[in-house]
Amino acid sequence: MSLWEYANPKKFMQVSAGVLPWMAGLTGLCLGVGLIWGFFFTPDDFRQGSTVKIIFLHVPSAMMAINAWVMMLVASLIWLVRRHHVSALAARAAAPVGLTFTAIALVTGALWGQPMWGTWWAWDPRLTAFLILALFYLGYIALWQAVEDPDTAADLTAVMCMVGSVFALLSRYAVKFWNQGLHQDSTILKVGEKDPIAPVFYVPLVVCIFGFVLLFVALVLMRTRTEIRARRLSALLARERLA
Repeated sequence: MSLWEYANPKKFMQVSAGVLPWMAGLTGLCLGVGLIWGFFFTPDDFRQGSTVKIIFLHVPSAMMAINAWVMMLVASLIWLVRRHHVSALAARAAAPVGLTFTAIALVTGALWGQPMWGTWWAWDPRLTAFLILALFYLGYIALWQAVEDPDTAADLTAVMCMVGSVFALLSRYAVKFWNQGLHQDSTILKVGEKDPIAPVFYVPLVVCIFGFVLLFVALVLMRTRTEIRARRLSALLARERLA
């Protein structure tokens, strides 16, 4: 069985219909366990107090905001090379989800930064790149809405996605490029090294991250199915006008 079979809208609709209920259940389980565990059953940090618990929303949402754009980039490249409509529609479906994660990350980051840094916002390299990424999300969604021909819109938004990927990468790796920023480097994969995340926070955080990943996949599947139905409806209406 070829992977490209799932680029067929009919096949995609059949498979996603069977996967979605399980995906929704796992999403609810992981998010419920992770967030309840993190917010209600972890201690206050000796430096940050209860503010540290924002980590269970901020870190997963920031990770998914970046990874959502990466997924859109991959789907857009598939569209440009293979001209599979499902990939273009999946990229379009992911954009509002990614924008929502970006907004959550920016808000929770401000709530976390104010007591830690003494300010709601700073022109830190990572924060600046993240804000620009949010603007690219808005521009990407607006471009889909502005162009009437769906194939032309897919082509233009694919190019925009490639340009915006620069800021997605900067959002992830800005700390490595500019050492003067307020953000520290990622410690998610540094368990056992100097200054890692304490296990009492690390384990529920990993559960929350899995929950956000599953939430993203479930929402993109749901929205892609909606986009396919909307495309079919538009085609039917166009045929009726010509008849």
